[in-house]
Amino acid sequence: MRDLLDSDLAARYGVPSKRLNEAVKRNRARFPADFAFRLTSDEQSRLRSQSATSNMGRGGRRHSATAFTDHDAIMASTILNSPLAVEMSLNVVRAFVELRHILASNTELARRLEALEKSVGALDANTRKEFVRVYKAILRLMGPASGEQ
Repeated sequence: MRDLLDSDLAARYGVPSKRLNEAVKRNRARFPADFAFRLTSDEQSRLRSQSATSNMGRGGRRHSATAFTDHDAIMASTILNSPLAVEMSLNVVRAFVELRHILASNTELARRLEALEKSVGALDANTRKEFVRVYKAILRLMGPASGEQ
C-alpha cells in the first residue's frame, strides 16, 4: 500500500473524513510523525490543482489533508468502530498470531535440524553427503529466514 489521504482511508473504512480525523486527534499518541503527516500548503495546492477540487469558497477542503502510511491505515482500524475497520483490525490480529505460529514452528524445526546436523559427524562419508543434500533442501523450503547462506 502507498500513502493514503485521509479521505481515501476514511472511504476504505466507511466513515466520513471528518470522523477519521477526529478519532486521530483523540488518539494522537497512536499516530507518531512517522505514521501520519499533514500535507504542506504547497503539496495541498498541487493536490488541489491535480484533482480539480473546488476552492475554499465553494466547498473545498478547509484544512490540509493528512497523509497516512501503511502503519496508520492499520492503526486507524483500531480506533474506528465501523464494520470495515473492526474487520480489518481482527484480520491484522489473526495474521499476526498466524505469523507468530509459523515463525515458532520454523524456529523449532531449525533447532532440531541443527541438533541433527551435529550428530551427523558419526556417519560415514556417503551418508553424511546425502544428509547435507537433504538438509539444504529443507532449508530452502523454510525460506530465507532459516539462516541459509
